Amino acid sequence: MQIKNSTTLITGGASGLGHATAQALVERGGRVLIIDLNQEQGQAAAQALGDAALFVQADVTDEAQIQSAIDQAVEQFGRLDVCVNCAGIGSANKTVDREGAPHPLDGFEKVIQINLIGSFNVGRLAAAAMAKNAPIDADGQRGLIVNTASVAAFDGQLGQAAYSASKGGIVGMTLPMARDLASLGIRCNTIAPGIFSTPLMNGMPDKVKEPLVAMTQFPKRLGHPEEYARMVVTLIENDFMNGETLRLDGAIRMQPR
Repeated sequence: MQIKNSTTLITGGASGLGHATAQALVERGGRVLIIDLNQEQGQAAAQALGDAALFVQADVTDEAQIQSAIDQAVEQFGRLDVCVNCAGIGSANKTVDREGAPHPLDGFEKVIQINLIGSFNVGRLAAAAMAKNAPIDADGQRGLIVNTASVAAFDGQLGQAAYSASKGGIVGMTLPMARDLASLGIRCNTIAPGIFSTPLMNGMPDKVKEPLVAMTQFPKRLGHPEEYARMVVTLIENDFMNGETLRLDGAIRMQPR
């Protein structure tokens, strides 16, 4: 699939991994629909990228809002080719804390709702739009979905039960989605990032960041958002990559804490 003249939906596209992806795709001649809850950041990001970018404020768990955003992108750009799900939240609660209180159920549900159900909601609606595309090559390709999991899907730390469950669910639905969408010519892959230099991580104190860097084998640092974006570029351009989860993590293996 060619990036030039293609249209990519990016959730969480106003900052971090999503914003780096939007920049990389526009630089290569693509167009982007940025979906984010932060209106100020989203508008600023789209304005900086120019006519190739459209921002729509929307909640990934809201079917009507996401459908409206997709409709606006198709109207403005003509079609939707790629969906990159970067929106997500974290949490830090043990299953039972030191005082003997159980993990708040509403907190667990919120993480699952946004990270897992939100990714599926956006992906399914984007795929329905892609299915209307005319095939772009002899293979009958019509689109691509890229979901974002985390190394926590495999190496969840203390207090990450909700987060790990949500990201593990994303990994688990990758192959079934690829199989579901194969007859439509739509691929589905997942990136599982390690510890990246995002606004959330950069706001953490050194005592939190330094042990994570120590667990990373090489390069001994946080990942750059541009490195995530380059992986998205690779997945778009490599048509035979399908149904796979790729760890992008400097060989980190997370310790319990």
